[in-house]
Amino acid sequence: MKDYPIILSVAGSDPSGGAGIQADIKAISACGGYAAAAVTAVTVQSTTGVRYVEYMKPELVAAQMDAVMSDLAVDAVKIGMTGTSQIVEAIASRLAAHPVLYVVTDPVMVSTSKDSLTLPEAVDTLCSRIFPKSHLVTPNIDEASRLAGFRIASVDDMDRAAAMLRDRYGCAFLVKGGDLSGTSGQVVSESTDVLCDMDGLVHITSERVLTANLHGTGCTLSSAIATFLGSGLPLREAVQSAVGYVHNAIVAAASLRIGHGHGPLRHFYR
Repeated sequence: MKDYPIILSVAGSDPSGGAGIQADIKAISACGGYAAAAVTAVTVQSTTGVRYVEYMKPELVAAQMDAVMSDLAVDAVKIGMTGTSQIVEAIASRLAAHPVLYVVTDPVMVSTSKDSLTLPEAVDTLCSRIFPKSHLVTPNIDEASRLAGFRIASVDDMDRAAAMLRDRYGCAFLVKGGDLSGTSGQVVSESTDVLCDMDGLVHITSERVLTANLHGTGCTLSSAIATFLGSGLPLREAVQSAVGYVHNAIVAAASLRIGHGHGPLRHFYR
């Protein structure tokens, strides 16, 4: 395994520190990597919601990636909030110019507080330009439902969506089940994530933690996976390790009172 993998996060900024670039840097560092970053958007947000978004110029996003990737030996790229079709195109062009072994894409569409972060037309561009270049894509239930074209209401639905999306885009998909409710809308005791890679389906089950402190969970998970892949772990082992890390970070943060809304994880619980 590589001792100190270099991971580039391409994502939006969260001034409250719980999600986006800030969460990515914390997760990458906590999992043993060196974090570099290219900012796609500046958000005005707190734990209670997003108030405003300013997207970066596409050429500025590309220039940030060029600066990092022409100098540092990047082992993996994590892509988070992209925002606009033009930014997605800029990212795709830089991935073509600076190939890396691992690209982990978190198709951020809305925030934990359900605020829109990515324009609808950008999602289609993300699918056509970034997914085929990715090693792994990590949608949550709502995002996977949008991508698959049907409402996901069960683990069986997650299986079907993950396999469909893998076949469509030629890369592995991890459908995250943290937002999945029981058959009558009740809270279930376990959370199941479904990984579909080229060898088939894997279920990863964790004990559900009842807490409001879940801000930045998807950002943290995808960054941890990218770090473990960059370290040299196989995909399934990287995903399992990242899920375990996020679960422990949620448990460690359950009693925290940071902000008045959805609080952050405790990235450095170790």
